[in-house]
Amino acid sequence: MTASVLGAIPIIDARDGGPPQVARVAEQRMRNLFRQARRTFTPPGLALMDGVSRRWLGRSANPYRGEIDEVAALLGKPGAYALNSSYEWACTSGVGNHPQGGVRLVRVLDWRLAGLGRNLVAAWQRGPAGDFVNLTWPGYVGVITAAAPGRFAVAINQPPMMSWAATPPINWLIGRARVWRSQALPPSHLLRRVCECCTTYEAAKQWLAEAPLCLPAFFILAGTRPGEGCVIERTSDRAAIREMPTAVSNHWVTLPQPGRARGRRSRERLDRMAAAVSSGAETWRGSPILNRCTRLVATINPSTGHLSVQGWESSGPATTELTLDIGKGLS
Repeated sequence: MTASVLGAIPIIDARDGGPPQVARVAEQRMRNLFRQARRTFTPPGLALMDGVSRRWLGRSANPYRGEIDEVAALLGKPGAYALNSSYEWACTSGVGNHPQGGVRLVRVLDWRLAGLGRNLVAAWQRGPAGDFVNLTWPGYVGVITAAAPGRFAVAINQPPMMSWAATPPINWLIGRARVWRSQALPPSHLLRRVCECCTTYEAAKQWLAEAPLCLPAFFILAGTRPGEGCVIERTSDRAAIREMPTAVSNHWVTLPQPGRARGRRSRERLDRMAAAVSSGAETWRGSPILNRCTRLVATINPSTGHLSVQGWESSGPATTELTLDIGKGLS
């Protein structure tokens, strides 16, 4: 697509209404995504995933269950609970010094589900610790990539996945059965709690390393002071921290665990991102880090307040690049 026909990423003020407000404001974008999800997983498969997710979220007393209920009521079809329990992407991320000063978080998210790039939104949300920008999708209540002005920037990568050689919905259900008894938060919901409640980089780092999780995760964290940056590899009850400059893709580095890396060429993506954040270069902007499954590309410098993000689809950029000075807040 040429720049003249690329759409803009909308900025949505959801500081009072939260993710349900994002879904109401960008309802057509939300419906576009769920239409694509039904094509990908089939209506029966999505309905099955939705029912399992709804029961699990209720059992675990999830603090965001009410918001997901609101999204489901607005949607009027199965899918809201499944989307908000979804954890099926690949990513390449890194954190290191920016050549012009400060600490830079580089984030590339890959997902096979089409439409995520063109329907991306930047939602301003609020918690007790202050405002934050959530790079997200209408109908999704968790946080995958976010920036909290004056505090930190954060993102999630996925560890290797387990596969039982079944269809995607069945593999998904088998994986969920393994965490059925857990009362802990999913990683994206923990990350939202961190954005809402943590006032400093160190507090966020401690929460992400110590809080119970129902699923393993890789967290990437960048602060506002020199040297504040790390990757946190997490299982449900263990953590390993790698300090900046460092990078992560979709295989274990410090906490070896079984499983198959998500996405293609995970080790090559890691090596390329690690070299880029160590040198401050832009050499990550190419294959294999950018590929046909790339849906979001973002760089965030909490020290300077700079945030840039662009949605991608299989053919390349799907939106214009959105640049924000998050230090100025929502003007």
